Amino acid sequence: MTQELTLRGPVKDFESIKKVTPEGVEYWEARELMSLLGYNKWENFEKVIDKAKAACDLSNQNVQDHFPDAGKMIILAKNTAKEAKRKINDFWLSRYACYLIAQNGDPRKQEIALAQTYFAVQSRHQEIAEQLAAADKRLFIRNEVATQNKRLFKTARASGVSNFGKFNNAGYIGLYGMGITELEEHKNVRKGELLDRTGATELAANLFRITQTDEKLKIDRVEDENAATDTHRAIGENVRDTIRKIGGTMPEHLPVEKNIKEVKKAVKKLRGKN
Repeated sequence: MTQELTLRGPVKDFESIKKVTPEGVEYWEARELMSLLGYNKWENFEKVIDKAKAACDLSNQNVQDHFPDAGKMIILAKNTAKEAKRKINDFWLSRYACYLIAQNGDPRKQEIALAQTYFAVQSRHQEIAEQLAAADKRLFIRNEVATQNKRLFKTARASGVSNFGKFNNAGYIGLYGMGITELEEHKNVRKGELLDRTGATELAANLFRITQTDEKLKIDRVEDENAATDTHRAIGENVRDTIRKIGGTMPEHLPVEKNIKEVKKAVKKLRGKN
């Protein structure tokens, strides 16, 4: 599928005519975009801009933010006793404004049809990028939880823990207010799949519980199983209390998500499309 929007004549794609302000804000000059979209007369193109402005307003966007006036003076006659000048209308268009113009242009024009395809492809790319960002974040934290859990269990062993089931459960009781078995039933997930069905926010809370417990056991040089288990529960309670204080959703009420194994497969598929 063609993903470039080009001018007839000198090849010039949509991204290459983009301008950038000193503040780093991107924009496109309407009169330059006009030629790119196959319009020869400003009067006709301005009608399309007016439709795009109306669509922008209907989407509850500030029209001036996307279609700021950029009118300028041009010289009509040079080398005369008095130079003749006239102001011409122009706009500095945002990317969203360009998209709306393409959507409201004459679909019979090949350039407009191409532009609509271009923006559809770009929108899909952006959607995929956002999906990948969210998935990558969750995958990263899940991997960190697995890694840090191994370190915690190693530290717990050095602290005298032999009943790792009880030790692990204590952390869940502290953070969730219930043990792992009850929590799995509460969230309706299979045994052993809780962390694989947990979203990024909930994973982050567990990661904090795990790393802080590991650190506390080392700092306090805990060498008693009961003390280590109590420490794990206390850290979980502290994390839970922090969530409550900042007005966050209690972890047991956060929704379960697609199994992390399925997410890995989806990411691989999305990267192939992007």
